[in-house]
Amino acid sequence: MGQDVWVLGTHMTRFARYDDKDLIDLGSEACLGALDDGGVTIHDMGVLASGNLGEAAGGVGQRLQKQIGQTGIPVYNVANACATGATAFRTVLLTIKAGEADMGLAVGLEQMGKMGMLGGGRGGGRGDGRKVFTPRGRYGAVMGVEGRIGTGMMPGVFAQAGMEYAYENDGVGFDQFAKVAEKNHAHSVLNPLAQYQKEFSIDEIKQAEMISYPNTLLMCCPTGDGAAAAVLVGEEKLRSLSKEQQQRAVKVSASVLTSDPWTESCQVQPDVNTLTRNAAVQAYEQAGVGPEDLDLVELHDCFATAELVHYDNLQLCEPGGAGDFIDSGGPWRDGRTPVNVSGGLLSKGHPLGATGIANIYEVATHLRGEAGDRQIEGAKVGLTHVIGLGSACGVHILEKAAG
Repeated sequence: MGQDVWVLGTHMTRFARYDDKDLIDLGSEACLGALDDGGVTIHDMGVLASGNLGEAAGGVGQRLQKQIGQTGIPVYNVANACATGATAFRTVLLTIKAGEADMGLAVGLEQMGKMGMLGGGRGGGRGDGRKVFTPRGRYGAVMGVEGRIGTGMMPGVFAQAGMEYAYENDGVGFDQFAKVAEKNHAHSVLNPLAQYQKEFSIDEIKQAEMISYPNTLLMCCPTGDGAAAAVLVGEEKLRSLSKEQQQRAVKVSASVLTSDPWTESCQVQPDVNTLTRNAAVQAYEQAGVGPEDLDLVELHDCFATAELVHYDNLQLCEPGGAGDFIDSGGPWRDGRTPVNVSGGLLSKGHPLGATGIANIYEVATHLRGEAGDRQIEGAKVGLTHVIGLGSACGVHILEKAAG
């Protein structure tokens, strides 16, 4: 469909907690950095897509324009759970493919601070002590269902997904989940943009406070602030730019967005697997590559259990083989398929709206050979993945420019 689309410029703020900058400051820093990285200006952009959850009804994209340049272009304000940034990126990509713009700017930005534990919007607490129960709400519930017939709280959902995988497959247990966190914390020390850059031993990870078994505190991503942005350009426009711009451009070989199909199990517990598997199959087909062709992957490790099940969902290992994959060192930076060399969400942080584009920034930086100490040598093809409960899954495959 339409012409090929390329990433021309990218930028990411460090993920942290900012008392001296607000949401628009962070987003502006990412946008102006991406424009500068691509050698273009806001006046070259034909569309802007802004991904944010915390202020989703606040016209964030238009507020960004007031700081980076009001040029009258169409603005899309995007909110799509943890896939918000990836959806903003895809919005610009589809606009270019449709021929409505030849260049556009996608930004994901979030200021969370110490927001605390996030729920999945399934409603209802443990109850208010009422003795009389009257049906109310969309489903005619007479009491809060959270924790009674499943959970929408993030730690519980992803803990359950991990435990189901462990039950169904040999060689998966507490140790394998802890090894995921050990790897990502180790990778983080090479990433100056990560919120936390500290290595932890496997024993420290296993002995940390238990949040929702098997995920301890060090196996859960933190909340934080940050932004990431990307300039996208159509193939025809790219050919008119300088040789240097063309050589640094990164091709978007696949862009896929899925939601939950109906499954029996998802009536009780959110299904984080099926929509990811579906997205991966479509992305590999679009790009004309297979999982064996990937030089690195940035996937959605909101919890250690999530990363491990997504090894299987993204076909990075044999079916049922996620335990063997982590045990063998396969996803380490020097392994068969490096996963989350940025430190992942567990260490890099997870400002919700920013993550989808931050993952694209990371992969694009490696494909350009500009990742410094954490560079995966010779990287030519990379995959990014995000999933938000509700659910929404975004998968993108990026390729290094030829020649």
